[in-house]
Amino acid sequence: MGAHQLRELLVAPVTIRSGIAALIEAEIERHKAHGDGRIIIKCNACVDPDMVAALYRASQAGVPIDLIVRGMCSLQPGVPGFSESIHVRSIVGRYLEHSRIFTFGQGERERTFIGSADLMERNLDRRIEAMTPIKDPGAQARIREILSVMRRDDRRAWVLGDDAQWRRVQASVDGQPQVDSFEELMKAATESTRDNT
Repeated sequence: MGAHQLRELLVAPVTIRSGIAALIEAEIERHKAHGDGRIIIKCNACVDPDMVAALYRASQAGVPIDLIVRGMCSLQPGVPGFSESIHVRSIVGRYLEHSRIFTFGQGERERTFIGSADLMERNLDRRIEAMTPIKDPGAQARIREILSVMRRDDRRAWVLGDDAQWRRVQASVDGQPQVDSFEELMKAATESTRDNT
């Protein structure tokens, strides 16, 4: 199948790298023009030099970026004037959490993709990987909630500092219950299964 036959599916090693790069650049241009660019990426690794450089460019344009990276991350967040709008967290717990989610934009122009590729040269250039856009409103809402829960996790999460050190997220001290994303997502999945039986 030629690349020209793929309308929306991004497939490595043909179109994932260029597709992600184009989506990042679109958020840079959007943010410069309207101030509402946004990038959220959940993956297992973020080490590809070109992807890291693209995210740095987006940060320097002011785009808010949240990365949830379970494993290796060579990006250095929070450096003033360089990567200060980038936040990186890792959540490690009960499950080998394996989903990859890429969200660009917000509101009506939000575009969400799920797939198999990490931001690694081997995934983008040397393997067969795929990313598909999510268009069903219910699925979009569910993915949005998953990302929200993981970004609020204060029980299993670690954050990467501008000194390249990982630190455990401090639990809330305002009397609010801790958020354990694994427990929250497992509970939601159980309730959804019960509702559908």
